[in-house]
Amino acid sequence: MTTNTDARDELIDLAADFYDQFADGTIPEMKLPTRTKSNIEYDPESGVWTYGDRTSTRSANSVRGARKLLKAAYTIEFLANQLDDDRSSTLRELYYLSESWDNDEAQFGSQDESNDLVEDLEIVTGVTREDFHMRPEESGATLMGPLLIREQTRRGEREIHCQEDVGAGGYQIPNNPDMIEFLDDDIDFALAVETGGMRDRLVENGFDEDYNCLVIHLKGQPARATRRITKRVHDELDVPIAVFADGDPWSYRIYGSVAYGSIKSAHLSKYLATPEAQFVGIQPADIVEYDLPADPLSDSDVNALESELEDPRFQTDYWEEQIELQLDIGKKSEQQSLASRGLDFVTDTYLPERLDAMGVL
Repeated sequence: MTTNTDARDELIDLAADFYDQFADGTIPEMKLPTRTKSNIEYDPESGVWTYGDRTSTRSANSVRGARKLLKAAYTIEFLANQLDDDRSSTLRELYYLSESWDNDEAQFGSQDESNDLVEDLEIVTGVTREDFHMRPEESGATLMGPLLIREQTRRGEREIHCQEDVGAGGYQIPNNPDMIEFLDDDIDFALAVETGGMRDRLVENGFDEDYNCLVIHLKGQPARATRRITKRVHDELDVPIAVFADGDPWSYRIYGSVAYGSIKSAHLSKYLATPEAQFVGIQPADIVEYDLPADPLSDSDVNALESELEDPRFQTDYWEEQIELQLDIGKKSEQQSLASRGLDFVTDTYLPERLDAMGVL
């Protein structure tokens, strides 16, 4: 685990590197991997997608580059002081805090700019933003299932069973799930579910109890904390991970971010991604087999599907077959379209049959 001192030292080393470049008469610069799809490469050792060899340079050789390095220097100072004081802040607060800095050129023009800079510092230092004590707004993602954990609170440690000690909403995943200790479990597999409506249906129907399933609510595109705890559940508890999402190109990307990582956070793929995760559905084949209620694909859906055929995360026989089928039928369906066959169909028939066919059950 990275300590406050470790994280602070990495930041100070980066600032010292800027200083040394100045002292040597060199124009300061900071090199980073190019964060584009064309610079994503498959790492066969880890089974995830990471950045390739192409780099971009933040250089004080231009006014724009100099501003970026100035903002980096101010942010490094803020984060180092925050670690010294053992405090934390949100990404949103960092954006507003910059307005109090004594140099107008160091202030951020948007939160996207400050978010991107924090990611730059992660890449260069090899320290995660969680270890900088930076956090996003709460994602609200939850766990429900036979898992006993120990977590740190302001009043000390406490143990929580993620079925017996929580309400219907489940246990809310904290911003830094590495602070959770897994104590005991009866989990046979974990099911990462995209939508809140389907998550609630599974819990109400007792799917987590009947199948010893840990239900992980992804809450749409999953936050880093959700992907991290999913990976920990797989790696540390040795249970299979299945992703259950809508049957459209945007939900396939949700699966891709869980299994292989995302372009934006490819520097953390080995920390966040679970390449063993399998996609349950909704598959295009399910739309046909079960004659599910469906909507026609929009132009943006078609473009996204065609883009996924070129995405290295989806260049497998399975995904090419499913995407080609979806383009052929021209339809998409939601998870909850399974309710057209009754409220219990998803837990009594669809999931048991599909998970059995996948070798999960």
